[in-house]
Amino acid sequence: MGEGSEESGKEGANCEGRVREDSEYVRLVIPNASNPGLPQQIHILHPQPNPSSTKSFLWWTKALAFSFLVILLLLAFFKWGLPFLFQKVLFPILQWEATAFGRPVLALVLIASLAVFPIFLIPSGPSMWLAGMIFGYGMGFVIIMVGTTIGMILPYLIGLLFRDRIHQWLKRWPQKAAMIRLAGEGSWFHQFRVVALFRVSPFPYTIFNYAIVVTSMRFWPYLCGSIAGMVPEAFIYIYSGRLIRTFADVKYGNHHLTTVEIIYNVISFIIAIITTVAFTVYAKRALKELEGIETTEEVPASHQGSYEMGKLPLERPAQVGLSSFSL
Repeated sequence: MGEGSEESGKEGANCEGRVREDSEYVRLVIPNASNPGLPQQIHILHPQPNPSSTKSFLWWTKALAFSFLVILLLLAFFKWGLPFLFQKVLFPILQWEATAFGRPVLALVLIASLAVFPIFLIPSGPSMWLAGMIFGYGMGFVIIMVGTTIGMILPYLIGLLFRDRIHQWLKRWPQKAAMIRLAGEGSWFHQFRVVALFRVSPFPYTIFNYAIVVTSMRFWPYLCGSIAGMVPEAFIYIYSGRLIRTFADVKYGNHHLTTVEIIYNVISFIIAIITTVAFTVYAKRALKELEGIETTEEVPASHQGSYEMGKLPLERPAQVGLSSFSL
């Protein structure tokens, strides 16, 4: 009996020694080991998934699904939509303009549409396409620039009459208002540059024409920046209009493209897409950089929304009719 008790005592001492040595392990794996009176619960640690890898997987899944959907829509458009547009829209318009108007009268009609549509927030793209299809690069460019210039001046002047209402309307979208405020600050060149970037960016310029009146934007930087920003868009619309007419002639006319013409059209189409994307990305990044500079230099982050709307001058100076048109 003595020997048995002595051996059990030695084993207990050895166990206590091992517990003391591995006390850190005991505290991590067996939380209740420090209190023997409580029932001991062993927690098994399971590996946790990496949140970044999960987000990346979801992003790629959505991107692939979106790309697949876009491809399907493009195939459906080229299969059914494009022939329908050629037969029911494009050819009737071309035949109508060839019989109903002479070229000088048609040029005036297109200029009038480009000037009037922005007043009612109607897109001017179809008129630009027609100008490109019918008049080509030279005369088509002149028609587009004259019409769009008038279409940028008239909403600006009309917006001055309803400036308080536009200011109240912009309060619903403080982030957009903050972006518009950037255009009315700084020197002449700063205003010119920001307006040109707005014209190139995806921001709808028909709304911009009215919204800009709530800032301190002067007329001439607005006009010059708008014209400079419209130049790339005008050439893209003219090119796409000419390309559509070429396809229509090949599909429904007697025109046959040579190998050189096919290669030229393919290469020019790719260049047009790359140019459009490059201009858009550059404009968006430049506006974001300007917005970031303004925010870090002037505005506390917690008060940004209210501050941006507060910076929009509700009361325009009494001499706005003359001073806003000064250089």
